[in-house]
Amino acid sequence: MVEETSTISPVSFTEGAVRELNKLRDQQEIGEDFGLRIGVEGGGCSGLNYILGFDQKKEGDTEYTIDGVRVFMNQAHGLYLAGMQIDFQSGLNARGFIFNNPNAESTCGCGTSFSA
Repeated sequence: MVEETSTISPVSFTEGAVRELNKLRDQQEIGEDFGLRIGVEGGGCSGLNYILGFDQKKEGDTEYTIDGVRVFMNQAHGLYLAGMQIDFQSGLNARGFIFNNPNAESTCGCGTSFSA
């Protein structure tokens, strides 16, 4: 398996997102061999859904360290995610991760589905 690591980050996190990701990692006692998987998959009301969760590195992944967070992303997903900012909101109206993606032509009201 080819190990690939890049220093150019395709996505960024807000301070709130980093804080929440670190909190989740600690609460769930996620091991050091896991990183945050960011990607896309077919589905949802707009055609594509975001993938965000802790996972182990797989073949075809590029590894990044973004604001101290170990991130895995399939190389093919970079086209859809380049320049995206991930935020976390904890308000009365919404709680969860928010994807601010400049590549999305349209998004669904749920905020986790988009078309490109």
